Parts: sequence; C-alpha cells; structure tokens
Amino acid sequence: MRAGPVRYARAVQSTLTIAHVLGSFGMGGAERVALDLAAAQLTAGHQVLVISLDGGPEGPLGPLFRDAGIAVHTLPKRPGIDATLPPRAAALFARERVDIVHTHNPPPLIYTAAAARALGTPVVHTKHGEGHMGSRGEKLLRRLAAPCAQVFAAVSEETAIQAQEQRDCPPERLTVVPNGIALGRFTPDPGLRRDVRNELHIPADAWVVGTVGRIDENKNQRLLVAAMAPLIRADRDLYLVLVGDGPAMSALRQAVSELEPSIAARIQLLGRRTDAARIYNALDVFALPSLSEGLPLVIPEAMASALPVISTAVGGIPDVVLAGHTGYLVPAGDIDAMRSRLAELAADRDQARILGNAGRVRALAQYSAERMHRDYLGLYQRALAGAGLPTRLLRRARGLR
Repeated sequence: MRAGPVRYARAVQSTLTIAHVLGSFGMGGAERVALDLAAAQLTAGHQVLVISLDGGPEGPLGPLFRDAGIAVHTLPKRPGIDATLPPRAAALFARERVDIVHTHNPPPLIYTAAAARALGTPVVHTKHGEGHMGSRGEKLLRRLAAPCAQVFAAVSEETAIQAQEQRDCPPERLTVVPNGIALGRFTPDPGLRRDVRNELHIPADAWVVGTVGRIDENKNQRLLVAAMAPLIRADRDLYLVLVGDGPAMSALRQAVSELEPSIAARIQLLGRRTDAARIYNALDVFALPSLSEGLPLVIPEAMASALPVISTAVGGIPDVVLAGHTGYLVPAGDIDAMRSRLAELAADRDQARILGNAGRVRALAQYSAERMHRDYLGLYQRALAGAGLPTRLLRRARGLR
C-alpha cells in the first residue's frame, strides 16, 4: 500500500494527474473517447497521460494524443495471461505520481486496476460496449478486477444493463455516462462538401448515403450495400460511401464486386481514414446497420454534421437518435426496413434536412466533450472520496471542474 504521507504531500499540488489506460491506440470508439476526454481534462488544467497495452505498431491515435499535448506511454501486454503487466503498471503509476487511473474496456481493467489499488490510487472504469471476453479464465479475471474500481461507468443504459447481466461490477458502483466528442470538428461546411465530392468524383447534386466504422460482421456493412443496391439501380443520382477497414473488408469488397457494374461504380469503399469529419460533409444521410453497439461516436458525429441518421435500434442508439425527430430506427438485420427508410429520405430531401438540423441541435446540447468531462470529474470526486483521500485532494478535484 502507498504510504499516507506520500499521498498527503501530493495534495498541495494544483492539478490532478490522470492516467487513461487503453488496449491500443487504434481508431476504436473507446480510444477516440479517451482522446477527447483527455484533451478536455488537459485544457481544464489537469496533467494527463495515456497508456496503451498493445506492443505492436503504435496505431493512428498515438500521434494525435501527442499533438494534443498528452504524454504517451506503452506497456506491452505479452501473449496469454501476462503476470508481469500489473507490476509494470504499478511502477509507471508510482513514477508519474498518478492520482486517478481511468481504464477503458476489459484488458486495461484486468491488468491495471489492481495495480492502482495496491498503490492506493482510485480507479474509474468505463465499459464502452458489450465487452464479452473470449475465455472462461478472462471472464473470471474481469470479475475479479471489477471491485478494484471505485466507480464503474457504462456509456448507455443498455450497456449498463449488459454490465449487470454479465455481473461486471457491484451494482452500487455502476453509473451511466454517455459518450461525448469534441463537436467543433463536426460542422456543416459547403466548401468542404464541394471539395470532398470533387475528390470522390461524386456529382454536386447527387444524393449520398454513407457510414463510418470498423468493417466487421457486427457492423454489418454488407446489409447496407444490399439495401442500397436496388435503390442505386433505380436512381442514377444515388451513391453509397463506406469509410473504415477491418477483418470483413475482403468480404465487403467481394459483395460490391458481385453487383452490376453500374451499381458497383457508385459504391465507394474508402478504407481507413483519419478525416471522417471532412467525409461527413459529402453525405446527405448517415446509416448504421450494426447488429450490436454500446454508444458509437459516429452517431453524435453525424448528427453534429447535420445528417439525418438511419440506424438499427441496438445498444444505446435509441437514447440518441430520436425516431421521427433526428432520424429513424430499424430492427437489426432488417434489410427491408433499412431500404424503406433510405428510400423515404431520398424521396423527401426537405424532410431529411429537417431531421439533420434537429440532430445537430441535439448533439450540441447533449453529446459534447465538455459535458462528458464534467460528468467524469464528478465520478473522479466519488472515487477519491471512496478511497478515503484527504479533503484537500477532493477540493482540488472540485476546484478544477
């Protein structure tokens, strides 16, 4: 355990030192949430570091964390159950004099929460999605690690229900904090719309449906291709743009290649992009055909870009997309319902713009990084209090909200 005098001596500092622990610096939703949250915390006067457990290539978000002024560290996890990782994490937390450890998704919780608690450092954990672990041993490790977190946050009510069903944490420690993003990056821009469409060779007056996300079976992009194909055949002004990469990319390319050439020519697979904010400007509708989700960042991003959203009613999405007000919800796997809603907005473009504008208002009011930052600082206060820390350290957290 960390000695009391060390903790009291640190209480005279003017900022909290917050460590975010991630599985990797990939383009996943959890990593992007951590980036926006860490940047907001840094702006508020805290000291922030981010730690990746991935020992492979750094990933595209590593440089973005550095550009934001956030200290970047790597603690490579070895294959299998890595018993060396917790003591390595504890050494890093002690060296950096960390006040709060914020873990994101199961591996960081498993490998670093106990290390933090052994030092007397409070832990806040965020569950970003379903988080099923592959083996019985990993599930057991997750449940053993969960009590080490004073606060367990889920990104949506549905995700919180999943946490309860999976016995992820003690119920009294569970709370909901919806994801937020730095919405200033997502603003409708007619100039960018023109430029991006020129780059993609899409006519200025075309009607463009798009989606952004990891290409995998759960995201179900092939359903979107199949839903759009007859609409594209019937209307030469319709296009489909898909942004992302992943394990199902080959299958998605194959599905597009099997379509009639005139249809396939108006379906663009852009691969992984770091400029999604630009791409949104080229779209008229955002579609998400996922089979399951937590609270995907692409939904408030698209809404902030004034796009109507047609999404499957999974995870926390029904709490964000208000059916008939900011877009439409369809059952997961229902290709006919997806196609019908896409056709409806293509035929009534004024209604699509009304839905998109309402979505932007809602996104700006409810899903900003600043709101998320305030919510998590409240949870940090709770975690600090739960760890029995000095009053001066609690005041330090309150004073920087």
